[in-house]
Amino acid sequence: MLNYIIWNPDGTLIDFGFYQLRWYSLLFGLGFILGYQFVKWRFKRDDVDTKLLDNLAVYLVVGTIIGARLGHCIFYDWDYYQNHLLEILLPFRFSPSFEFIGYRGLASHGGGAGVIIALLIFAWREKISKLWILDTIALVIPLAAACIRLGNLMNSEIIGNATNVSWAFIFKHIDNIPRHPAQLYEALSYLVIFGILFWLDKKQKFQKGFVLGLMLVLMFTARFFIEFVKADQSAFEADMTLNMGQWLSIPYVILGLVFIWFGMKRKE
Repeated sequence: MLNYIIWNPDGTLIDFGFYQLRWYSLLFGLGFILGYQFVKWRFKRDDVDTKLLDNLAVYLVVGTIIGARLGHCIFYDWDYYQNHLLEILLPFRFSPSFEFIGYRGLASHGGGAGVIIALLIFAWREKISKLWILDTIALVIPLAAACIRLGNLMNSEIIGNATNVSWAFIFKHIDNIPRHPAQLYEALSYLVIFGILFWLDKKQKFQKGFVLGLMLVLMFTARFFIEFVKADQSAFEADMTLNMGQWLSIPYVILGLVFIWFGMKRKE
């Protein structure tokens, strides 16, 4: 056990009594803030009015939270939420007693769908190119996703399977079993993907939609393979050859390949 990393952080950064600032919330917000700065840079580079950014931020936050929340409740915990429909979108528990619990279940696949829908609505209302805005946000999604996975690491959630590798983590909030730090694998993968997308985007040699397609293929391919070392998030996944996260990743990879195909034509 001495060779493994003992992981036992307090998920709460500051306790105000009436409200707890948790590491997850901080890192979730940091992902949006960092992403906002890169999006602002791209708006300026392509001579798009930066006054639209505040509206865009609202669309993104709402789309991400609603999509991620619905994704978790429908695909991972429907047995419970079908009888507690109000708790899907309200941050409260009504039984056995009324309690503020926040949103303790967000699925990235649902968040991805929510973001795409929100961006399409935003582009339609603001009369800007749909593919351009999708490319712009696709550029920073891996950066935001890396921050969120670090938040999961601080919460000791979305843990990996048992292993004896030397870098295994023992999540003391869960058990005393050495496990793959799957959250860290994802965070590092997403940071590498962000670097690749940012480097390619600066070259500006591909048609609109290419960055979006490449982001979908790289992120969800990484997610697909990392799922092999992750513990099941729901009991029903135990008898599945591929778990729910892997099945939900496949359509995104296919969609990404379609966008890459049409975006491979280089600009003159």
